[in-house]
Amino acid sequence: MESTTDVPRAGRREWAALGILALPTMVLSMDLTVLHLAAPSMSADLAPSGTQLLWILDVYGFLMAGSLLVMGPLGDRIGRRRLLSIGAVAFTAASLLAAYASSPEALIVARALLGVAAGTLMPSTLALLTDLFRAPAQRALAIALWMVAFTGGEALGPLVGGALLEFLWWGSVFLIAVPVMILLLALAPFLIPESTERTPGRLDPLSVTMLLVAVLASVYGVKEFSAQGMGVTTGVWLLVGVVSGVLFVRRQSRLTDPVVDPALFRIPAFSAGVGVQMLAVAAMAGGQLLTLQYLQSVLGLTPFEAGLWTVPSVLLGVAATLLAPRLTRRVRPAHVVAGSLFVAASGSTLLATTVPREDLLWTVVGFTVLYVGVTPTLVLTTDLVVGSVPRERAGTAAGVSESGAELGLSGGMALIGAAVMSVYGSRVSAGAPEGVSEERSMEAAETVGQGVAVAESLGGESGDALMEVVRSAFAEGLRVATAIGAVVLLAAVVLALVFLRTVPSTGEISDESEPGRGGG
Repeated sequence: MESTTDVPRAGRREWAALGILALPTMVLSMDLTVLHLAAPSMSADLAPSGTQLLWILDVYGFLMAGSLLVMGPLGDRIGRRRLLSIGAVAFTAASLLAAYASSPEALIVARALLGVAAGTLMPSTLALLTDLFRAPAQRALAIALWMVAFTGGEALGPLVGGALLEFLWWGSVFLIAVPVMILLLALAPFLIPESTERTPGRLDPLSVTMLLVAVLASVYGVKEFSAQGMGVTTGVWLLVGVVSGVLFVRRQSRLTDPVVDPALFRIPAFSAGVGVQMLAVAAMAGGQLLTLQYLQSVLGLTPFEAGLWTVPSVLLGVAATLLAPRLTRRVRPAHVVAGSLFVAASGSTLLATTVPREDLLWTVVGFTVLYVGVTPTLVLTTDLVVGSVPRERAGTAAGVSESGAELGLSGGMALIGAAVMSVYGSRVSAGAPEGVSEERSMEAAETVGQGVAVAESLGGESGDALMEVVRSAFAEGLRVATAIGAVVLLAAVVLALVFLRTVPSTGEISDESEPGRGGG
């Protein structure tokens, strides 16, 4: 631990560098939300199957999650700014490929490449913050502002994306990233110093292979389970993922320079922070994606109108994000995190009880409460994770933190999304009105976007009746999703109260002391 006089305070250059580091974070969040808005028009244009649509939405997050666990330790070894620049170039190229994709398969590939590129950006930006801001209170504020950039991207994404979708094709939403990444590449060398504290040794190729196989096989198994149910093929993929993961963990414990040090998970703030983060994001993911689709496909809003109605949640979420670090100066993180999660669970419950009414006001209120509860949780858990490890392992910690969040995001969309599509598909198939052929009803049951398109193409009484069935079925699916989300959030409340109870508030440690809030 450094003495109080050895820890430097951040100055103007560091705060300016934070602004540059916020750029890729903002773009990555925009890339997620604009696709939610573009999903209906993209579905109508490319006509993906239900499984393909889930892959388009999920493969980005899954491959980002797998890449994060490798790229975080890589940045610790080769330099975090260098890895950040490589990722910015790759993300620009993949964005162009996604914008001009002409088939579901091409878009899936482009989204996969975007995920790998994003995996280089997130741990680099977060780990560089630990280099720039060494005093715990300043670091907590910097991470809060970094997270504000993320939520700001979510706010700008629907607005900018909605405006683009009003006049241009769905692929235009991916072009938002191009000028931002070019600006990052131009300014980073002047404002962001390269990391000086490096992890010794090289990445073990066998460990990297085991890790990627574990993540990707598990992901594929989950996807197959969500689409086909448990079968021999699904079971084999899940088994391969589990076995590879076990072998990876065992190998790390024997290596002098492990890719991910198992000892990190024995730090309470680290392991519990990652777990809470995964659960919170998983619950949020299903609600956010499905609510945006609900606003358009069920309530009939345009993409731009749907984006406008998300603004209250984002503005209040930003306020909660900035307030959370101030609260933890006096109140222990366990209580602040648990309280935030309870608020989020209340919002999810409100959505579950009101969406069948197809009422815009109640939908917006429920989603806003859910969002405002989740956002401060992400700030606090991120700070706990990166602040509880030695600085030379900051990239690894950032990679694990972001990987857990992305796995929660993608897992939430995959598993909760699969439950929703099961409810939606069965209700549309069972409730298809007379005059609608079996072929057309099966097409409508694939996705809500296709259901709306089929109903509009039929027209007349049959089309109106099918539209009512489609809207009612999707509302019921959203009700199921938000009810599941409420249960997951309450489980996260318990986890936070039990495993973070020994972590002190920032007011209980010196503002100038070296970070290391693992608890006991």
